Amino acid sequence: MDNQLKEIFGAWLAAIGTVTAAVGSTPFRSLGSSFRKDLSLIGNELQAVGNALEADGQGEENLEKVGNELQSVGNVTVISGLVIDFDDITQQKLIISGNWIQALGGAAALGDEFQDTSNINEIYNIIGNLLQVIGNSLQALSGINELKKNYIENKETSEKKQDNNNTIWSLDVTGSWIQAVGSVISLIGQIQEESEEQSNEDKETDPKDSDEKQDNEA
Repeated sequence: MDNQLKEIFGAWLAAIGTVTAAVGSTPFRSLGSSFRKDLSLIGNELQAVGNALEADGQGEENLEKVGNELQSVGNVTVISGLVIDFDDITQQKLIISGNWIQALGGAAALGDEFQDTSNINEIYNIIGNLLQVIGNSLQALSGINELKKNYIENKETSEKKQDNNNTIWSLDVTGSWIQAVGSVISLIGQIQEESEEQSNEDKETDPKDSDEKQDNEA
């Protein structure tokens, strides 16, 4: 598998993974909590593999490669919080850390995109990475709020607890879907960027082929 194909395939996996995880984080009445947890797990696994493929497809060391590597590590950290039988607080801390690492990775990739603004297709990658940073940050903040709620010793009224839960859910769900939209936009940008690079390579090889044909005819 060549590097361009790795990057595109990785971007596809990451986009599918973020959408799957977003569905898993949304409290649909028709989906049970265990099934939604499975969706979140599968989504993060797809993201981890997709980001790793994108990093591998970069070849040379740059901020975008480092960013994809960090995002993959962040997804693995979230997976650890979902599957390993730790206490609830430790699991929550792992998920929070994983989201922050993903946000850091998205910021690193975003910095790389700003270095090359000559390509109009970079705007998709810039917007996509920015949305993913915002989405992961909101998810991390949601986890922090949940952690703080667990630490509260003074009991609140049931009405206030319900209000807090709604706020936490809205942050997590909103962050998940913002990340999903950003990942899809990044996928579009990646496809267009790789297509343009391939087109430029074809243009560079065409004159050489025509010269060889003329030499053979001569």
